[in-house]
Amino acid sequence: MFPLRDDIPRRYSPYATRVIVGVNALFFLYELGLNDQSLNRLFYFLGVVPARYFHPDWAQWMGFPEAGLLPLFTHMFLHSGLLHFVANMWILWVFADNVEDVMGPVRFVVFYLLCGLIAMGGHVLFNTDSTVPVVGASGAIAGVMGAYLLLYPHAQVLTLIPILIFPFFITLPAITFLGLWFLLQVFSGLFSLAGPQSGGGVAWWAHAAGFLAGMIFIPLFRDDKRCSWCYTDRDQNSDTFRFF
Repeated sequence: MFPLRDDIPRRYSPYATRVIVGVNALFFLYELGLNDQSLNRLFYFLGVVPARYFHPDWAQWMGFPEAGLLPLFTHMFLHSGLLHFVANMWILWVFADNVEDVMGPVRFVVFYLLCGLIAMGGHVLFNTDSTVPVVGASGAIAGVMGAYLLLYPHAQVLTLIPILIFPFFITLPAITFLGLWFLLQVFSGLFSLAGPQSGGGVAWWAHAAGFLAGMIFIPLFRDDKRCSWCYTDRDQNSDTFRFF
């Protein structure tokens, strides 16, 4: 399933979302100028390699710097290819503007980064010995999706479902789309425990942890001054139910 758009109009300009997309784009443009060897080195040093933190002797032998906090943030702005980059930025754009609406740009950036950190913690928890670098914004984006679920459960999401080679379009309530998406991450994560080859190269537990983090932190990050409508059972200008 892939979300194409939702039906919730934004109330404020999504400045933070645009900046995040822009920073990701700058990182990706830089990646495009690297050869395979340099790109691989970039992913190892600015992506998160779990074994770097749990096996310091191995990390020292591999030449990792002692201070390893930077990758916990920079991994969110790196992508492994064009499809990875475009898909993440599209999903971010679909859901983030409405979440930023209830936070404001500064709170949204902090929320986004915090969800990304917790998402990576979820991945590392299940992959302490992994020497494979993890890159991508999807853990932080999962946090945005978790927040969106609580804010706009009855929003309508136009969804692309590929069936063999044929695209199938269907409109789903956000609670259905996001609920199914979350369950897919959990079940895929459980399947990946059978072995590294079973995970398909996707950080499933990062997605699940980020999603839960977004649900937990949305009440703490909403700005009541921007969110007076959050307390109404029903928005007077829309048929969409609103929560928080």
